[in-house]
Amino acid sequence: MVESARIARGEIYNLSQANFKLLDGIIFPGGSGAAMNLCNFAIKKEKCQVNKDVKKIIQEMHIAKKPQGFICIAPVLAAKILGLFHPRLTIGNQESTSIIIEKMGAHHINTNVDEIVYDSDNNIVSTAAYMLGPTISRVAIGIEKLVQKIVEVS
Repeated sequence: MVESARIARGEIYNLSQANFKLLDGIIFPGGSGAAMNLCNFAIKKEKCQVNKDVKKIIQEMHIAKKPQGFICIAPVLAAKILGLFHPRLTIGNQESTSIIIEKMGAHHINTNVDEIVYDSDNNIVSTAAYMLGPTISRVAIGIEKLVQKIVEVS
């Protein structure tokens, strides 16, 4: 929590306190935090388990049809939790991870680093970010598009 507050530069709350009714949308950044803390995908791959609070908010947001964004490796969270709904997701074009996403029930769409995938049926936006990104400027384009889409559909 201390590190999260430092990064956010402000007051933060534990995800267990999140109330989906008060949220217009939610965005999950990727990186090691998503693959090792929000779930254990880094170790267990398709057999991963997702943190109970993360799972709960993803399910609640989905039921409420509120937009959710998944960046970098974070689309594995959506694949694992919402696989029964066959969400369309991207982590770019990394074959080994896209195969795992497909095994979890999602449909993987190959994209470039500066592109997004918007699944209107599930109200999910995803972008590859550092799964592909050679530079922060290219990664930023995809992330900015994702944020814009979340704002647009919320």
